[in-house]
Amino acid sequence: MSADFWAGYVSGAVGIIIGNPLDLVKTRLQAGSAQDASSGTSTAVAGPRSFKGQFENAGTLVRAPILGYGALNALLFMTYNRTLTFLGDSPSAPKSFAKVFLAGSTGGFASFVVSAPTELIKCRAQVATDRQATSWSIARQIWRKDGVRGLYYGGGITSVRDAVGYGFYFWSYEWCKQKWSSPDDTDRETAFKVLMCGGLAGIVTWASIFPLDVIKTRVQTQVLQPEPVRGGEQHTLLHAGGRQTHMGAIQIARHAFQTEGASVFFRGLGICSVRAFIVNAVQWAMYEWMMRILQQQ
Repeated sequence: MSADFWAGYVSGAVGIIIGNPLDLVKTRLQAGSAQDASSGTSTAVAGPRSFKGQFENAGTLVRAPILGYGALNALLFMTYNRTLTFLGDSPSAPKSFAKVFLAGSTGGFASFVVSAPTELIKCRAQVATDRQATSWSIARQIWRKDGVRGLYYGGGITSVRDAVGYGFYFWSYEWCKQKWSSPDDTDRETAFKVLMCGGLAGIVTWASIFPLDVIKTRVQTQVLQPEPVRGGEQHTLLHAGGRQTHMGAIQIARHAFQTEGASVFFRGLGICSVRAFIVNAVQWAMYEWMMRILQQQ
């Protein structure tokens, strides 16, 4: 495999290990309160709880498919570099920010192959009330019930989120690095600037796609909901009787807006921004460091 594949893989795995505790909080805030379709009782897996209250046991801290995120990041960076080269620019020192954005979007869209099932498993593991639930047990459950198709549930909204988000991700990182860097920088100054540029790129990325991510999370973590029925002038979601189906992204967005207002699409943005800065600062530093070592060898 190429240097950018392994640099992307390791940096992605390190990033998810560091950021998973805060990602757990973000996902639960986005998901809202889940209803038990069979009993009609609220499990309240997410909501305005204290930070400490988000963790029922130590196991929740490691409910992340690390192998999946390593592969996702490897595919992302490799596709980005190949696309930018194909467009006639240099990944090490790109000159066109438009091409950087396009290459980043292409990489994000390509990573959907890995990100859709990985995100689905991660989100369901993070909101699970069963303390024995793990990423592997949830993956097996989905596979037995719906096969490959089940693993890609919510894949449409995930692919849009990734294409838009990673376009901004690479664009903001390269813009920041080029505007801030200087040929006279020492190794320490260069490392510091990589950390800062990576962190800022993470914040810009999540700010640009956060409403899409809220919808994606709710699509992937929803319990089985009965079909909406017309009652008066409003559609009411029933939780007993009737045929049960999943709601699509547009239905989820409409229902969230009607019941919780526009603020629901930014719930968890604060904790997500903190996580994004830390994780992406470390990821970019790890990626740049590994690329330098691997290319020298």
